[in-house]
Formats: sequence, C-alpha cells, structure tokens
Amino acid sequence: MKNVARMALENGMVIGEDVYSYKNKLLYPKETVIDDTVIARLARYSIMCVAVMEEIDYATTHFEKVRLSPEFKSFEHTYNNCMAIYRKMMRGFVEQGKPVKMSSLMDLYVKISSRARSGEQLLDFLYNLLPGEDEMTYAHCLNSALIAGVFGTWLNLPEEEIMLLIQCGFYYDIGKLKLPMDLLWKSGKLTDLEFTKLKTHTMLAFDMLKDQDMDEHVLKAALMHHERCDGSGYPSRLRSDKIDMYAKYIAIIDAYEAMTSARTYRMPLNPFQVIANFEKDGYIKFDESILKPILSHIAATQLGFNVRLTNDVEAEIIQINPGCLTRPLLRAGEEEIDLSKEPDLDIAAIY
Repeated sequence: MKNVARMALENGMVIGEDVYSYKNKLLYPKETVIDDTVIARLARYSIMCVAVMEEIDYATTHFEKVRLSPEFKSFEHTYNNCMAIYRKMMRGFVEQGKPVKMSSLMDLYVKISSRARSGEQLLDFLYNLLPGEDEMTYAHCLNSALIAGVFGTWLNLPEEEIMLLIQCGFYYDIGKLKLPMDLLWKSGKLTDLEFTKLKTHTMLAFDMLKDQDMDEHVLKAALMHHERCDGSGYPSRLRSDKIDMYAKYIAIIDAYEAMTSARTYRMPLNPFQVIANFEKDGYIKFDESILKPILSHIAATQLGFNVRLTNDVEAEIIQINPGCLTRPLLRAGEEEIDLSKEPDLDIAAIY
C-alpha cells in the first residue's frame, strides 16, 4: 500500500485501509474503488491523504510478493547492469582470449550481493529473475557465483575458501559458451550424439583456463563438476576420493541453480521440489557431508511460510522434519498436519 494525496487520487484506484472522518465516522471501507463521487466526498470531509492498494497487495504467493517488492526491483536493476558487464568480459575471454581480472569479477559479486540483506533473500531474488534466452548461459555462471557465496557461508567455510568458491562459480561452465544455444537449452531429450557433444563443455572450459593465472581449484571445478561420487559422472567417471573438493561444491551449486531457474519449458522448482530431487539419489552422487547441511538450510528458510496443499487446505510451516525435509509439520487452524505421515498430500504452493 502507499499513501496518496487526495488531489492525486485517480478513478480506479482501490482504497487500502478504512477511511474515517475526524469524528471517527467510517466514510469508506477498504477495497472501495475510487471514482469522482468518492473523491468529492473525501474533499467534503477534508481528508487529505488515503492509503491505496498497489500491485504487491494483490500478490498471493511468497515469490510473487518478492518479485513485486521495491528491494527486488533495485536488485534486478543492479543485476542487469552487472550482467551486461559480465557478459562483455566473458565473451571477450571466450571469443578473443582477452584475460579477465578476477578483481573485476569480484567487484560485480559485491555490487550484486550487497543489494540483498541476507543469503536467504539473495536466493529469493535469484529465483525471481527472468534472463533473456541469449543470456541464460551467462546468467547460469553469474548466478552460480552468487549462490556459491551463500552456500559457502552456510557451510561455515573460511572467508578465503568462500572467495575461491565464488571464483569457481564465475568460470566453471564457460565451456558451454563454445556450444550452440539450441543444444544447450533444448527442451526435449537430447540424442546420444547431442549429449556426447554437450559433455565436451568440461574439457572446453579446462582448455580455455589452463594457461591462465588461476588457482588449480578453478581449473578442476571446470573439468570435474559433472563427476559424481558413485563414478557415474563425466568426463572421466571419477569416484569420490578423486574429485576435487571445489568441484564437489560446484556440482551441487550447478544442479541447484538449474532447478531454481526458469526455463522455456518449465517454471523454477520450489524449495521442497529442489530438496526432493536431490534426495532421490543425491546422497550417492553428491558428497553427503556437503549436501545434507545445504538441504537442511534450504528447508529451514521455509519456516513460517504458508502453504496450500493438494487438497486445497492452507497451513503454516511450523517445523522441519530432519529425517524427511520435504515433509514438514504444518498448522492449519487448531489442527497439526505432519506431512511425513500423509503420503497422499503434497505442497502445491508456498505463500
């Protein structure tokens, strides 16, 4: 809601709070649609200012409210400006071999991340971004660098390790910038030949980075971020003890960013859907000691939110079940609902 001077009221605006005269007489209840008659009566009673509804007041879900907030709009403006700079730098590096100063990338990180009050809010903001199709690969890396700062903090990594992880995020997937867009963002299933070509992006990135003055963990994150702890990954089918630790971090960040970003063929997954996807076989493929605390943090960020269940019941998340992160304890009026004991119920929307 915003307060608007009576002289600036326009037909079609909606009153956001009950309007009373100076003698405490109700003149108009909230949700009254303003017209010339309403404005004239407000003038007769010398009402100088009225609260009117804004677009955000009509938002229902938590993520709609985030997207319509002034804080998000400020963040989006800064992000888009920094994206243009990041894209220019990385395109120059990939296409012309122009070196990129790591300090310049870290400046972009600070400018964007400082627009959020917390890591949780930063993740909310990233969730609501809608990059253009020609920016999706760049956004994937830029977002991963931002997410790396949040996850590194959650994992209580030392500051210098967080900074290094952020640097890995900026570079690890640049090999994809050598591949055609229609291959990278194909909505249907890739053919065997297409998947073989897609997998070359790890080697392409490594080849571009190997002669640069970079920490070896940045190189290994680029090369190994699709390796999996059970040996099912690529390009070398390495098992857990052979995979660089920063590549293990980036593997989780990469998967999280992909699931929480909009695609032409689907909306972003909500936090509980993300956790469910990781839990399917994540503790086999990803390093459990890294993944578990991250998923616990993601679940904990949803405490206090309201949800709508698949049976249309609305409830509040009051407790996370440690043994079943996607099935929290809810309160609906006087009733408590333990989703871990209700297999036929699921969360349809988060408010």
